[in-house]
Amino acid sequence: MQATVKGPVSFTGCGLHSGKPAHLTIRPAMAEHGIWFLRTDIETVDALIPARYDVVRQSPLCTTLVNDAGVSVGTVEHIMAALAGCGIHNALIEIDGPEVPILDGSAVPFVRAIMQRGLRRLPARVRAIEVLKPVTVTQGEATATLQPSEVMRIDFHIDFEDAAIGAQSKSLNMSNGSFARELSDSRTFCRQGDVEKMQASGLALGGTPGVNAVVFDGDRVTSPGGLRHSDEPVRHKMLDALGDLALAGAPLIGHYVGTRAGHTLTNQLLRKLFETPDAFRMVTCDAEMTARLPGAGLVWDEIPAVA
Repeated sequence: MQATVKGPVSFTGCGLHSGKPAHLTIRPAMAEHGIWFLRTDIETVDALIPARYDVVRQSPLCTTLVNDAGVSVGTVEHIMAALAGCGIHNALIEIDGPEVPILDGSAVPFVRAIMQRGLRRLPARVRAIEVLKPVTVTQGEATATLQPSEVMRIDFHIDFEDAAIGAQSKSLNMSNGSFARELSDSRTFCRQGDVEKMQASGLALGGTPGVNAVVFDGDRVTSPGGLRHSDEPVRHKMLDALGDLALAGAPLIGHYVGTRAGHTLTNQLLRKLFETPDAFRMVTCDAEMTARLPGAGLVWDEIPAVA
């Protein structure tokens, strides 16, 4: 069955890149509504923005959605990952600013708040997008692929020159609550030189190293408290990938493989998938298929508790 939140779930904080504060509330929605954002601070034009891959504005730093009226909301990937990882298919997300609050830089604050509020099952079966044949996009040394699989699986490989990051790889079956358990608390990360460049350009104004981002400088982790996982960077890349893939408009049944991939490449991959009619089909999930989707099998005690 499709699901929504039982009641409003609210958050307040600054956007990582804009530094602007915003109040955000996830509200329940009916079956077949999907996920939409509503900019409550805008009244003169259409302020509804669909959480959909084809309204993404290309950006290497985050995923930004822009509707036909030019109204946008940025850094949606963490909340989209949380919704997908909790099995939420329908919601209206009201926000009074241009960027989703970064909170601690991961998705776990969203996951814990959603699950504390609870899920409400809706009288409609889940429809999913089944990948039927491989599609791949490449940009330089980065590649992203979707290929057939009975479950949603993510494989990711990164390779950074910074010794504290280096080469990391991880593979996860995304069913049985694995997103919340394995990925949800992994924070966004960056290199010290990149932070300085972004701040000089008027970006990353809402970030506080060690609070909502992990900062690496060569062979050192400069953030107080260190890492939550020894491979936190690749886990966060997988978190981002799930959030970006959730913009497909329905759960994906397929195997995503990313090598040095980012937001732009994952969005290009979705566009190529939907431009290839014989590469996918819409399916109505029976109980067995629904039990294999991200969010199914999520247990509260397995959600990381992060200060």
